[in-house]
Amino acid sequence: IRPDKIVNAIQNYIVEKIGHKFIEPPTFDLKKSYRDSTHKMPLIFILSSGTDPVADFAKFALEMDMNERKNSISLGQGMAKRAEKMIQDAQVNGKWCLLANCHLSVSWMPALERIVEQLNDEVHPDFRMWLTSMPTPKFPVSTLQNSVKMTLEPPQGLRANLRRTYMTLDDRELNDC
Repeated sequence: IRPDKIVNAIQNYIVEKIGHKFIEPPTFDLKKSYRDSTHKMPLIFILSSGTDPVADFAKFALEMDMNERKNSISLGQGMAKRAEKMIQDAQVNGKWCLLANCHLSVSWMPALERIVEQLNDEVHPDFRMWLTSMPTPKFPVSTLQNSVKMTLEPPQGLRANLRRTYMTLDDRELNDC
């Protein structure tokens, strides 16, 4: 068995037995994920190589009229206190906060877990906590269990690339073309 051919062989087998649609990842639907969330439940983008959901997040915030009420921070060394202040402000004022690259702030993960566990009905109903992280064993399990999880796969092939592009365009943008 050749390891470099296993994935293709399995995909061919699935297509042959149950159909092509079972090997194509569904198009990314941020609105649906948002509808599944609450102010007590974070939304987590689980990153993979070659993906960056920040642009999709920014566009969605604009669509939801939250562009002026969103904050973001890229976690890393020395950013924990800033992130905590940003979260507190967002909870009180009904803002969205995006904490990007949580995997880079492993030492702050217990504090994040505590913050998520303390989300309750006293938090503003418009508040949403958005997180991005590469898969890491240091990410708090309870936070993963009590969140809306999303993965954004990079498009594979011309068809997937075009489908993703068309899904991000609205009627006005198409008419302008």
